[in-house]
Amino acid sequence: MSTSLRAPESRIAIVRLSHLGDIVLTLPLFHALRGAFPGARIAWVAQAEFAPLLEGLPGLEHVIRFERRGGAQAWLRLREDLARFAPELAIDAQGNLKSGFALLASGAQRRVGPARADYRERWGAFAATEHAAAVDGTSEHAMERTLALCRHVAGHTEVRRDPASTAVELAGAEREFAARVGADAAVLLQLSPARDVRSWPVQRCAELVLACARQGRRVLALSGPSEAREGLELQARLGEQPGVQHWIAQRGLRELAAFFSVAARHGAQYVGCDTGPTHLAAACGLPVTVLCGPHSHLRTGPWPVARPAPLEVGPHRAVRAAAQPACAPCFARKCRNAEGAVCMSALAVDDVRMALAARSSP
Repeated sequence: MSTSLRAPESRIAIVRLSHLGDIVLTLPLFHALRGAFPGARIAWVAQAEFAPLLEGLPGLEHVIRFERRGGAQAWLRLREDLARFAPELAIDAQGNLKSGFALLASGAQRRVGPARADYRERWGAFAATEHAAAVDGTSEHAMERTLALCRHVAGHTEVRRDPASTAVELAGAEREFAARVGADAAVLLQLSPARDVRSWPVQRCAELVLACARQGRRVLALSGPSEAREGLELQARLGEQPGVQHWIAQRGLRELAAFFSVAARHGAQYVGCDTGPTHLAAACGLPVTVLCGPHSHLRTGPWPVARPAPLEVGPHRAVRAAAQPACAPCFARKCRNAEGAVCMSALAVDDVRMALAARSSP
């Protein structure tokens, strides 16, 4: 391990381009660097659609946006932006070919990447001048690669995972929570787009909402711009249901993060599939019930690793269909099962409700 940065003017660039959940899982690296090198100037290279979560992050000087569909011009702009920042240290927290090119484009003399064995695309390792230690194999979770980078460049893994919502952001979120939920111990249900193989059918979501409402629990159904259609469908299915609110096409990642932090203070619980908002909810302190099918919570679920309900270990619970197809988990982006994504459609509402009930205060 080398922690040679000393001067307050030292400049560090983090390269983690995508996706939302992976960027959330990289926040501990930023916090570790900020703590180890309080005088350093830090920039983060991220795809434009995820940059809003990072812009406004206290202690992060600059977000360098990369337009992933911008072709050669996007790479030229990235190189120019990095040249202006002129990092002395660049860290590849992604570990694929694209991030390797971004690391090389940084121009940094010292370029750190994951262990060669931890690269998803091995050719990406060519850009690094040094590598973090390999994950020891006791856990397959993606967070372990981030922690290995923390140890290598900052010397510790005191994990802080939140996006550091400001007092202003939290005050706005308190008002939002009061208007949309207005009660403690609520359930936040995050919808996913039907085209996503990890999504839970809207019909199942509606059944869960009704089951919670019958128990007297307030429910807020959340959908972002990508899930607005599903949000509208759920609202139409439920009609005017007492205790149920809908936040359709919510925008603003930092606003969402602050809302999750406030919801956690009010004893709320979160239900969602293995997607970016789920990781954000966990990072902001919400107890998460993650709905699993084609992906494994042991590898890509919320951190700390979720446990199958009803195990009372850790803050998060993982729920799977009782009868899993032989192909699950497949980690595929498209379902190849002749019957469709039965690993998700067969996931029972009662199992999710029981996982929530196990987390409820007496």
